[in-house]
Amino acid sequence: MSERLPALSRRGLARCAGTVLVTLAGGALSASSASAAITAHGQRLQPSPHLSANANQSSNWFGYGQGALEQGSTLFNSITGDWTIPSASQHTAGQAEASSDWIGIGGGCIDAGCTASDSTLIQTGTEQDVSATGVASYDAWYELVPAPSLQISSMTVAPGDRMQASLAEVVADSNVWTITIQDLTRGESYSTTVPYSSSHATAEEIGTDAGFAALPNLTDPDFDSATVNGAPVKLSASEALDLTASDGTVIGTPSAPNPNLDGFSACAWATSCSAPSG
Repeated sequence: MSERLPALSRRGLARCAGTVLVTLAGGALSASSASAAITAHGQRLQPSPHLSANANQSSNWFGYGQGALEQGSTLFNSITGDWTIPSASQHTAGQAEASSDWIGIGGGCIDAGCTASDSTLIQTGTEQDVSATGVASYDAWYELVPAPSLQISSMTVAPGDRMQASLAEVVADSNVWTITIQDLTRGESYSTTVPYSSSHATAEEIGTDAGFAALPNLTDPDFDSATVNGAPVKLSASEALDLTASDGTVIGTPSAPNPNLDGFSACAWATSCSAPSG
């Protein structure tokens, strides 16, 4: 397993969202119904500058993640999850703000102490942005970091739509992945199969990724029905990540897991968040 879990120095953690860049297999972005877009996602986990005090804080993500070492040397070959597209509104007048909700494999903390992180990231989700003039926009996308994200132009998404997404390796260790995202409310879906060299070392059910953009006001995306490697995810409160501002203030937080341990609420601009009841 050592060839998949490269050791990263703390300098590497600080330099590039906690990870290093990887090689993208050629031809992975040849999807006729997708187009390139500038978005808030695409960054792997950036630990908070206060990492030594609290390893469960990030400056670009909040939600839940599991790591290979934290899970007893488990490697990840698939992940699924449901969420509701949140409504986005401007938090600070005159400021462009961005967010995304997604599932992914890679980019997170390999161990519970976040002393090493995954060097790859394949992900799919929805984007919820607000322009400087206060106009909200929404879209679906997928991404194979470090390549640019691709907006899925064949899908129309809106606040309140219930989404379901999956990432699954076609054959274990093949590094060929099927990406599927569905809008259950509208009956729309998109699927593609792409080559991507993954370390398979972490899995994320992310409440919100603000990237390196300002965070808008957001309603709760209500993540649910998460699985990893074909089994219910069994989230633990110790796997939760808070989002912090540059001064260390918590500005986004996930709730405790729901009763089934396969979902959670995510609260923007809050320091606490109530867990779903079902």
